[in-house]
Amino acid sequence: MAKSYWVSAYRKVFKPEQLAEYSKLATPAILAGGGRILARGVAAFAHGAGIAERTVLIEFDSLEKAVAAFESAEYQAAVKVLGDAVERDFRIVEGAE
Repeated sequence: MAKSYWVSAYRKVFKPEQLAEYSKLATPAILAGGGRILARGVAAFAHGAGIAERTVLIEFDSLEKAVAAFESAEYQAAVKVLGDAVERDFRIVEGAE
């Protein structure tokens, strides 16, 4: 079974304090769902249409676990707190086997 990854690229951060509050709720929800944070921070290098803003990469053991963590009540509560604080591109991508 292939691992899966949450990939979040933050295009713009409008309200950093609100993003910090989201992070306080999201991190334990992600960890409880089996996620492992592999990378988190401002891009060290961006190319093409890449934007040198915050990028987050989280690994899960399967697509099912990644989707379940996203859909969990705890993570959705964090998303509600995030609200309009950012413009982000969020994806769940299956890893290559």
